[in-house]
Amino acid sequence: MRLLAGVGQGLSLSDQPTALARLDPAERARGQRLALAVLRNIDRADALLVPLLSRKPRPEVLDALRLGVVELLELGEAPHGVVNAVVDLVRGMGPKGCAAAGMVNAVLRKVAGQSEAWAALPPEMMPDWLRDPVIAAWGEDVALAIETAHQQGAPLDMTAQPGRTAPGEKLPSGSYRLREAGQISALPGFAEGDWWVQDAAAAMAVRLLDPQPGEYVLDICAAPGGKTLQIAAAGAQVTAVDLSAARLARLHENLTRCRLSAEVVVGDALQFTPDRAPDAILLDAPCSATGTIRRHPDLPLIRDGSALAGLTALQAQLIDHALSLLAPGGRLVFATCSLLPVEGEDQLAAALQRHPGLSVLPVDLPGIAPDWLTAQGGLRLRPDHWPDLGGMDGFFIAGLRKPLAPR
Repeated sequence: MRLLAGVGQGLSLSDQPTALARLDPAERARGQRLALAVLRNIDRADALLVPLLSRKPRPEVLDALRLGVVELLELGEAPHGVVNAVVDLVRGMGPKGCAAAGMVNAVLRKVAGQSEAWAALPPEMMPDWLRDPVIAAWGEDVALAIETAHQQGAPLDMTAQPGRTAPGEKLPSGSYRLREAGQISALPGFAEGDWWVQDAAAAMAVRLLDPQPGEYVLDICAAPGGKTLQIAAAGAQVTAVDLSAARLARLHENLTRCRLSAEVVVGDALQFTPDRAPDAILLDAPCSATGTIRRHPDLPLIRDGSALAGLTALQAQLIDHALSLLAPGGRLVFATCSLLPVEGEDQLAAALQRHPGLSVLPVDLPGIAPDWLTAQGGLRLRPDHWPDLGGMDGFFIAGLRKPLAPR
């Protein structure tokens, strides 16, 4: 309830680190799972609730009703226990909550028998500012397939160090996947540093960059650091730069656990200049993060697309700055975890126009379907790809080669 209230006030779940602080780890994990489940089904819950309500309840009472609906119909909890727990929750909200307890009890008892109606509801729709560009790019059927993938959530993906393995099934791209992970730190190979958590789509950016032993590689906007670990594990010398010291803390932890080394710099990537020109640069640029909704269902509720103009301008600046740092003939991989062409395909087209002589690296990676490649040679990954395997995050990835200096 605390997490849901925070989202209602415009905070993401990750912006609320203390909301569940007083709970023990198991209850904290359960609270997080319940909040994610409600956010993933919030409009579907309202679709069943609205016909049963004579007027819209107070926000905290409505959240309690949504929680009850999702526990009953999505998670399949016992009706008696759910109804009693939610009624007790509402009664604890003071006099106004007590006044609503009878209504909550009656509504949830009616909802409990609507499993067929629940199953027939369509998945949560993306907001118009995201759905409209997705339809314009790929059509209504793809938009629905992406929404279906969002509804199913995200499994746990891992990248293994060279010569080692991770738990779960090996995906066509080389990542590993567990459908039900449980406690991550208890999984085989975690303590030994054999692998780290990283979505399969995100891991493809470094696979395209193809860092070589002894190369000097710059990882711009590096936090939380999965790509830095990939570059270091390949044997390259890597400098990771990010504005957020807090987000880089996880990179330090993973470097220690995996016994890998990297230079880590806290600072503005646009102001950073390395001591020597990098052989390759990875730029996973700040973006709308719309490709990560299946694991961050709070995102459509707290964003409205108004930041897009600033983000796309920043992405173009970062591309230009990265190219200015790169050694002649060097490689730049640009990536965004976005579903929006304006943050992917359009950025590639604009960069090629701004920088004559720039060429697109061919994409020759395992597990890539031919129709994932764009006309200009970029890689467009979507949540509806690999539907039988559990999908992937939405990403746009493009490799660029800087021309050699004139003789």
